[in-house]
Amino acid sequence: MMKSLSELGLTAQSGREAQITGLSVDSRKVEEGHLFAALPGARAHGAEYLPMALSMGARAVLTDPEGARIAAGAIAEYEPALVVVEDPRQALAYAAALYYGAQPEVMVAVTGTNGKTSVATFTRQIWQLLGARAINVGTTGVEGDWQAPSPHTTPEPITLHRMLSEAAHAGVTHGAMEASSHGLAQRRLDGVRLTAAAFTNFTQDHLDYHATFEAYFSAKAGLFTRVLPEDGVAIVNIDDARGMEVEGLCAERGIDVMRVGRSDAADLRIVGQRFDATGQDLRVDFVGNIYQIRLDLIGGFQAENVMAAAGLVMASGADPEEVFSCLPELVGVRGRMQHAATRDNGAAVFVDYAHTPDAVSTAITALRPHVMGRIIAIVGAGGDRDKTKRPLMGKAAAETADLVIVTDDNPRSEDPASIRAEVLAGAPEAMEVGDRAEAILRGVDALHPGDALLICGKGHESGQTVGDTVYPFDDVEQASLAVSALDGAL
Repeated sequence: MMKSLSELGLTAQSGREAQITGLSVDSRKVEEGHLFAALPGARAHGAEYLPMALSMGARAVLTDPEGARIAAGAIAEYEPALVVVEDPRQALAYAAALYYGAQPEVMVAVTGTNGKTSVATFTRQIWQLLGARAINVGTTGVEGDWQAPSPHTTPEPITLHRMLSEAAHAGVTHGAMEASSHGLAQRRLDGVRLTAAAFTNFTQDHLDYHATFEAYFSAKAGLFTRVLPEDGVAIVNIDDARGMEVEGLCAERGIDVMRVGRSDAADLRIVGQRFDATGQDLRVDFVGNIYQIRLDLIGGFQAENVMAAAGLVMASGADPEEVFSCLPELVGVRGRMQHAATRDNGAAVFVDYAHTPDAVSTAITALRPHVMGRIIAIVGAGGDRDKTKRPLMGKAAAETADLVIVTDDNPRSEDPASIRAEVLAGAPEAMEVGDRAEAILRGVDALHPGDALLICGKGHESGQTVGDTVYPFDDVEQASLAVSALDGAL
């Protein structure tokens, strides 16, 4: 596939045109005729790799003024078509959208600290139950009627638009995306034609990447201030402390807002909720119409995620009656309050991706109404990530669970013992078991009839990163093995 720079919405210096055969941000993947995007990065500027990209056949370069200065020598030597803009990430996103062209007809996105994967997955499931060919894109890859792995929650623009194009050509008509703060800050979603977007909540996370709490919120808010078009619809959790602020940002652009939550201000309101061992019953008011809904999902917060998903589907044109009729058929998301195993004495083990203080507290609190006995929680914290949340995670677990075990998550390049010590600072009474498999075994062994074990942090992940090595490790699998071993099945 070949397109000119002008067809990609780009203008080179001196009006020079070029025919582009592909797009690259990795100089090692450049092929003859590519446009190479030399982007500013946290550790280095992509322009430092421009000589290699040009030597491998890049025909055009997209960069910022700093990149043009850094690679001035290579640019003078190879004389590529040079596009210099102030925001090359956004320009690349729009160019990728134009290069690959096709997208599913209906695209929606969801942002927030917690709940993105669940909302996107539930949205895809509802569309499928309504008869549409649909996908969700995010932490768990691309799932649904077209599947593919994805290295990031929000893929970089070239990968993202290539996948959306391939999905559309495979007959997919509906897509739901997770919009991470990294992805929004780096303009990865720009160029995706959204019909609606949702805001779930805002709590502490990713302060290793964003300079301040407000910078983190500003990145999230970009979904509504920049990416969602003015004729789109915003689905906003009005119960969250920042929900009113998101609604105000939407109002400034004239974007219609559907409020979801439990407060009287909500358009889609949860007015009743009853829990049992396998799920919950909801009573919902949508603009004056009452619905009684059964959800086979563990955790009160799942009701809020389902309502956000229902809001996205209705904002995309679906009939409310048909949407609400589908909700009892929803199934839980892999690694999100997932039932992993049950002991012979009836005690259950659950796995959840909770890896922030608020998520840990919310998950344990949400599990409580389903459990008659104690809740045992296993928590850890990832290395090379926001260190300030570690004692807060320990504290969140200690304040909500009956017994806490602190173990390793993904230590990466850090000393695992040091990470555990920081988590233990918030939970000094917790048990420390460094080996994650042993921690799970001990947690399962401690279960009495009516108890539940919640393994937090890794959720759907199938590996544990120690140093530069990823070792096979699946919390659900380990929980099942522990139950089988202790109950004599092995």
